[in-house]
Amino acid sequence: MLSLKFLARFQSVGLLILRVGLGLMFVIHGSGKMFGGPATWTQIGQAMGNLGVNFAPIFWGFMAAFAEFGGGILFILGFLFRPAALLLAFTMAVATTMHVTKGDSFGVYSHALELGIVFFSLIFIGPGKFSLDRD
Repeated sequence: MLSLKFLARFQSVGLLILRVGLGLMFVIHGSGKMFGGPATWTQIGQAMGNLGVNFAPIFWGFMAAFAEFGGGILFILGFLFRPAALLLAFTMAVATTMHVTKGDSFGVYSHALELGIVFFSLIFIGPGKFSLDRD
């Protein structure tokens, strides 16, 4: 059976690929939110109501947009990686909660849930040696 254990020496390359791939997707996904302005931020921020937070939806929406767009940039660079992963994990938890509360099917909310698990895991794993944080 082929174990592929020799690939373990390329762990930081794998983390670089993961960081750049996820980071780019979140920069693209978050750019519309980031540059959408107060109306967009208000709409996004209202999702915090599912957690009992019903004040400052513009602020919370901006923070979600920043987490996706800015967090994506930080992921690509591997800079402030763990704080960015924490913000993204929280954003995905709120997104998952919003979809579940709306009664959406697993197929709808699974993407946010899966990414939340990935981001939470990466808080512990770190960005790898090919990063500005040089973990």
